[in-house]
Amino acid sequence: MDRKTRAMAASSRKSPPLRAHAGAVKALLDVGAKERARNFRATRDARRTEVVEDYVEMIADLIDSEGEARTVDVADRLGVSHATVVKTVARIKTLGLVTSRPYRGIFLTERGRAMANASRSRHEVVLAFLRAIGVCEDTAQRDAEGMEHHCSPETLAAFVRLIRRRA
Repeated sequence: MDRKTRAMAASSRKSPPLRAHAGAVKALLDVGAKERARNFRATRDARRTEVVEDYVEMIADLIDSEGEARTVDVADRLGVSHATVVKTVARIKTLGLVTSRPYRGIFLTERGRAMANASRSRHEVVLAFLRAIGVCEDTAQRDAEGMEHHCSPETLAAFVRLIRRRA
């Protein structure tokens, strides 16, 4: 018997003990797989709301600072095209978060304002946390833009506790 054949025979003799534990390993992996699937689902849900939250937050910022939110200003501040803003605002209108009229600005509904305020609050907490742990300002600003949409209330509460302890 050559060396390759002996190695294959030896590995096949070692297989039965592994197969005996395969059921336990599979059960363990299934639990992990279910947990991972739940985490991936939560992340996908956060991604779906991320654009909507960014838009309502930007619209609120423009209304608060300029007195109105025009499509061209939203496009400029978000770095997207006018057509993208028109399309996204139309989708956000169907969610009942904004209203708009031809040749007029974009207005937040009560629900839209509440979402913008919640998003802004999460952003401020994440930004303060990143600063508290020593992240430089530019990086903290950039990272907070994405992180704010993916932090659970539990995580945000932990950030607030840490910020308060450091103050």
